[in-house]
Amino acid sequence: MTPSLPPSEEALRLREEVIDWFVHRRSANWNSRDERLFQDWIDADPKHADAYRQWESRWQAFDAIAPETVAGWREGFAGNGAATAPAPTRRGFLKPALALAAAGVVAGGSYLGWRHQQAQPVFAQAFATQRGQQLEVPLPDGSVLRLDTATRLEVRYFRQRREVRLIDGQAVFAVQSDAQRPFDVLAGPLQVRVVGTRFAVRYTPTVAGAEGARVSVEQGRVRVARMDRASDGSWGNWVGSASDTEPQGAVFLTAGQQVHSDAEGMLAAVSAIPGDGIAPWREHRLSFVDTPLARALAELERYGSTGLVVRDPAVAALRLSGTFDPRDARTLRRALPSALPVRLRGDGPVAEIVAAP
Repeated sequence: MTPSLPPSEEALRLREEVIDWFVHRRSANWNSRDERLFQDWIDADPKHADAYRQWESRWQAFDAIAPETVAGWREGFAGNGAATAPAPTRRGFLKPALALAAAGVVAGGSYLGWRHQQAQPVFAQAFATQRGQQLEVPLPDGSVLRLDTATRLEVRYFRQRREVRLIDGQAVFAVQSDAQRPFDVLAGPLQVRVVGTRFAVRYTPTVAGAEGARVSVEQGRVRVARMDRASDGSWGNWVGSASDTEPQGAVFLTAGQQVHSDAEGMLAAVSAIPGDGIAPWREHRLSFVDTPLARALAELERYGSTGLVVRDPAVAALRLSGTFDPRDARTLRRALPSALPVRLRGDGPVAEIVAAP
C-alpha cells in the first residue's frame, strides 16, 4: 500500500475556508450580504466550488448518523477540549466535527463509507423484448438470461449479491455458481434465491388468470419465498424476514419441480414440470392443458396478433388443450374448429370465435 502524504499548506488553508463558510451559512444571522460575499468566494477559484460541494456531501452523510452515536462523539470532543460549548445539537459542534472528519478520525466515518460502498451496484442494466421477440443476454459473471417475448427486467450486481427484478414476462436463468454472491430473482410477490442452477421464472401481472408468479427448475436447487408488501404497495422483504435468515414458508425446488403462486404470493403445492420442459417457448411452442380459451388467446397475443376475438363468455370458458406455434396464426385459425365446438365468423383481419351451430 502506498503511504498517503500529508496535505499541503494550500489544501489545509482551503479546508479551513470551506469549514468557515459552511458553518457560517448555517448560522441564524446569515444575510444577503453574506451570501454575496460567499458567491464571490466561490467564483474566485473553481477549486472553491468543488471543495464546498464535497463538504456538503459529507455533511449529508454525517447528518444521517444515529443521535446516540453523535452524543458519544460529543463527549469525546468535550473530554479532549475540542468543543468549548456544550451544545445539545449536531450543529452546535459542527465545526470541530468537520475538522476531525477532514483528518479522517471521526469514529464511524469509515463504516459509513463502507456501507455506502456496499450499497452501490457494480453493474446495473435494464433489458426488454418487444412483442414476438426473444433475447439472450450474457451477464458479466458468466450467467446467461434468455428473455421471452414482451419481457422486462432489471439486473443489478453488488459486491456481495446479484439481483434481477422481473417486472413483466418470463425468462430462463442459467446462473454461474458463486457461493460468495447468491443470485436473487424478484418476481412480483416471490423471491427466488440460488447459487448456481438453471431455472425459469414467469410473472405476468397483466394477463388475466396468470397474475401470480411461477418458478420451474431444470438443474440445481432453488429456494422460493413469498415477500410482503412495502408501505408504498410494492413488494418488499421476505415475509417474517428483514435479513438473510431463512424466510418463513419457503419451499425448495430441485430439478424437474415447479411451484406457482397467486397474485399475493401464496404458494400452491410443488408439482412436476410437464414433459415439454421449463420453457417450451424457447422452441416457439406454447402448450395448453385444459386451459380456458380466453386465457390461451391472451397468452398467444403476447407473441403477436392472432386476429381472433371472443365475446361470448360461454365460448371464452371452453377448455383448450394442445401445442401451438405462436408465430403461426393461420394454423391456429384452422386448428381451433377441430379442437373445440366453435367456428370463426368473418374472413377479414379479425375474426370472432363463436359457438358452432
